[in-house]
Amino acid sequence: MEIEENQAHLIDHFVKQVSSGTDHTPSSLANLIVEATSHSSLFAFSEILALPNLLQLQGTEYSGYIDVLRLFAHGRWRDYKSNAGLLPLLVPDQILKLKQLSVLTLAEINKVLSYDQLLEELDISNVRELEDFLINECIYAGIVKGKLDQKQRRFEVQFAAGRDLRPGQLDNMIQTLGNWLENSDNVLLTIQEKIKWAETKSVSDTKHQEEVKERVEEVKKSLSLKGYNGNRPLGKMMCSESDEEMEFYEHDRIQPKRRRPPRHFYGLKP
Repeated sequence: MEIEENQAHLIDHFVKQVSSGTDHTPSSLANLIVEATSHSSLFAFSEILALPNLLQLQGTEYSGYIDVLRLFAHGRWRDYKSNAGLLPLLVPDQILKLKQLSVLTLAEINKVLSYDQLLEELDISNVRELEDFLINECIYAGIVKGKLDQKQRRFEVQFAAGRDLRPGQLDNMIQTLGNWLENSDNVLLTIQEKIKWAETKSVSDTKHQEEVKERVEEVKKSLSLKGYNGNRPLGKMMCSESDEEMEFYEHDRIQPKRRRPPRHFYGLKP
């Protein structure tokens, strides 16, 4: 939030500088462009680039400064190297700024940046210098956050400040957001259908449980009317003890009595 507020303040400052009055000469406008693109805390330039006063530079010896401003809005360090012969010479602070902006563009494309890619892109000769640049000029500046992995020789980006939108990029962003919105609507519709199915299923299960309970109660009442209690018929339970007594009585009644042996069996006289 702090870097965004600072950006807004600086943009407003330079917009007023370029727009104020009509007595600007091409030389003074070129100097304002150099000042803006050299500022250590300014990383957005499209609003300055859109100012009509800059049209005064066209057709003059300073017309290349419009291309410089456009480069800082959308380009990278390698773009400058490819067209250095057609552009004004950059001062050291501008070179540093353009390399910082190049890191932001790379971080927008890929969240894992290899040291080899960065060394080539930034025109840096060794890893120590590269790591110092990333720490001191990018992380401490607040434009990126990440982790330096010396073992894997890469920079893992966790956050990167945004740059000015390139021509045509807004349409792509609108298309991307439109696709995301459509996908979100489809996901939401699917979730709503799942919720509706779950609610219907819940009602059906509840109704089924109630029907089962009612059926169980009906069965209990039916068995009660038939004299069923627990696991044994009531009639059987009521007569079980008498049956056992009867069986025992019958057993004693029909069992033959044992005859006493004759007296002479014991050596007695009859």
